[in-house]
Amino acid sequence: MATKTCILHVLSLIMFICLPLSKCIHFNFPAVFNFGDSNSDTGELIASGIESLVPPNGETYFQTPSGRYCDGRLIIDFLMDAMDLPFLNAYLDSIGVPSFRKGCNFATAGSTILPATATSVSPFSFGIQVAQFLRFKARVIELIAKSKKFEKYLPKEEYFDEALYMFDIGQNDLAGAFYSKSLDQILASIPTILVEFENGIKKLYDQGARNFWIHNTGPFGCLPQNVARFGTDPSKLDELGCLSAQNQAAKLFNIQLHALCIKLQAQYVDANVTFVDIFNIKFNLIANYSRYGFEQPIMACCGYGGPPLNYDSRISCGQTKILNGTSATAKGCSDSTEYVNWDGIHYTEAANQYVSSQILTGKYSDPPFAEKMPFLLKLKF
Repeated sequence: MATKTCILHVLSLIMFICLPLSKCIHFNFPAVFNFGDSNSDTGELIASGIESLVPPNGETYFQTPSGRYCDGRLIIDFLMDAMDLPFLNAYLDSIGVPSFRKGCNFATAGSTILPATATSVSPFSFGIQVAQFLRFKARVIELIAKSKKFEKYLPKEEYFDEALYMFDIGQNDLAGAFYSKSLDQILASIPTILVEFENGIKKLYDQGARNFWIHNTGPFGCLPQNVARFGTDPSKLDELGCLSAQNQAAKLFNIQLHALCIKLQAQYVDANVTFVDIFNIKFNLIANYSRYGFEQPIMACCGYGGPPLNYDSRISCGQTKILNGTSATAKGCSDSTEYVNWDGIHYTEAANQYVSSQILTGKYSDPPFAEKMPFLLKLKF
């Protein structure tokens, strides 16, 4: 443990010594292209037909399941709102004549950075998402060249160079690994995961992408799903009731991801690479939940089993199943604004709103962007 702590300190020191003179990001983007997992999936996995969502998912904002694993809006929805851009439609969502003029969302729940395997929740790993983008871009350029009637629904060709490219992925690579690997094995795999991520960024850069917004991974050791599975031994929990090993893995991943962002900024001098520290925002929320108006930092709002976690892996939010010979339903709580966690894995709209507000202060980003925030007065939450 002492050796691992030493490694963390050394990596942190290296990063601060090597910080380049980075450009501050602006927020006047014509479009956004997003890549990630369920933290920013606005309907991709549901549109693929792999899974389905039932009420009370979506009840807070959309009044119906919206393809989001949440009672309402996600962080990306609040960020799009802040930039005065419409919510992103999922790449695979072909029903209802979706408009992609202001961007497209390739994020898919369950996705990993590393290539998917036969047992993966989602086949749409980061490399596949990047490939989908390449197909999307090529098809857009082809269609616009054929007819102007598509311009209402598709981004202009120049948008691909001017757009913001957002990323929130990596949590599933780490969290999923705990089911079959030791902590040491997981920590040793992080460089390989980040090489795969770097390769995807390079492909996008080669296609003209210049504005990169990269979220680090959150404290998944505080999710009810993980606490229920790995926290039966109290010695594995910290003072907040979170899994120490899982959060340690998240921290080391984030340190190395931050170092990669600094490397990319130095390598691609004509690009803007912004690293966003989601971990500390979310951890601070869980540690000081009552200060921000919440009553339950870890227990799921929509679940089954009651306190302390209200989570049962056998039954998802909104579902009814026979458990031990008795009908059981994972019901939603009476007031989701009191809860940080929605369904044992994902955050509530109220928590996502808080996280978004902290992101928009600019102080959790490297480089910070507080002085370049033309949208502050336009916030709708």
